[in-house]
Amino acid sequence: MAPTPTAFVPSPLPAPSLPLPNSRLLRGLLALLLCLAAWLAVGTSAAHASLENDRYDGNIFALYAGNGSLVPPRSSLAQALATQRTAVLVFYLDDSSASKRFAPVVSELQRQWGNRIDLIPLVTDPLQGRADQGPSDPAHYWKGEIPQVVVLDGEGHIRLDASGAVALEAIDAAISEATGIPLPAGGRSGGTVSINELNREVVSQP
Repeated sequence: MAPTPTAFVPSPLPAPSLPLPNSRLLRGLLALLLCLAAWLAVGTSAAHASLENDRYDGNIFALYAGNGSLVPPRSSLAQALATQRTAVLVFYLDDSSASKRFAPVVSELQRQWGNRIDLIPLVTDPLQGRADQGPSDPAHYWKGEIPQVVVLDGEGHIRLDASGAVALEAIDAAISEATGIPLPAGGRSGGTVSINELNREVVSQP
């Protein structure tokens, strides 16, 4: 018998090789997308920030005074009293319109007095309902109002205790009395002006 012819089966063609994506390019694109997402998040937050409501927008000193260095404070009240330095306590809340409007005054105090005082801005949430631990405890001075400013001299004596939109001149006078550092001749008066739609600045005039 004649042999049965074998059918010819062509071998499959190799799959075309696709070029692999450049890993450096992918990393660059990923970084760009992350930066864009962060920028959109910050922009959205700033767009909804407002001085005129009691909504939490973020750090009020960064948003409304252009000064994020105020918090956390560099020293505590206990440290200021131990080293007999003048302490300025500022009680506030980030979700308070009154505190937002007062933020530029606190920033101006830092600019004016620098390291000659211990400026201690404190949110009041941790103080609510807490037992008074004595003169080195900020809760000892907080009256439940915001904003509230307390100026203590190096011996712990209260030179100023005032609430609300406390005048910059009154705070300056108390700090001058506490530190013994004289104010400029004639003192100074300050007014809050707008830098942009969010930030405010205290402009001092002799």
